Amino acid sequence: MTIADNKKAFHDYFIEDRFEAGIMLEGWEVKAIRDNKVQIKEAYVTIKGDELYLFGAHISALPTASTHIRPDAVRTRKLLLHRHELDKLIGKATRSGYTLVPLNLHYKGGRIKCEIGLAKGKKQHDKRASEKDRDASREVASAMKQHRR
Repeated sequence: MTIADNKKAFHDYFIEDRFEAGIMLEGWEVKAIRDNKVQIKEAYVTIKGDELYLFGAHISALPTASTHIRPDAVRTRKLLLHRHELDKLIGKATRSGYTLVPLNLHYKGGRIKCEIGLAKGKKQHDKRASEKDRDASREVASAMKQHRR
């Protein structure tokens, strides 16, 4: 079940490969995510050393959060992957033109997972072309719907 999608990623990038990663979260963050107080539109994945971190994901604290903690809505969160997946992602992301973007947050077996995409940036003309294709397919679908009536 999807919690939050990053629709902007599909507009700005060609997604070449996808990986599923766990996220190191604090208790108040899990409660806030279960209450849909999360946004990943501005988020991205950074490489520090030989680890990956989710940067810029905004998780709003619930008003019932504990008084002894100081919730930081946009703190950097560590992503959990197998070593061979980390090595593959870091190797490809350090090459020119590739970046790592979070695609969505979802539940899997009661845990919160982040889907990461290995992406290549789109140029402005690529964005226009994909928008044109989407509009054309939408027109074809509506014409087929009209035809069936």
